[in-house]
Amino acid sequence: MSDREEERLTINKEFDSFDQFIAEYVTNISRSGVFIKTRAPLPIGTTVNLRFTVIMDDIESIEGEGVVVRVESDPPGMGVVFKELNSYSRNLINKLLTQP
Repeated sequence: MSDREEERLTINKEFDSFDQFIAEYVTNISRSGVFIKTRAPLPIGTTVNLRFTVIMDDIESIEGEGVVVRVESDPPGMGVVFKELNSYSRNLINKLLTQP
């Protein structure tokens, strides 16, 4: 394993339903990044592997790489900017953001 891989942490969040994902995350997601609620935010500059699994008609996953760019205390969490998303994940985010 390279030094770069060792520095990377994985954030893997599974949602029981698409509605739970919408209620918890869609207000905190954009085309450029996501705000992740957590009481133990990572330091600014930390590279993270992201994986959000949601149940729609099938199990869908948003996967990519991001970097922590801000830490908040109210609500507690961290802002992560996407560095890399595959086209499937990017299209899924676009679909979520354009839903009524």
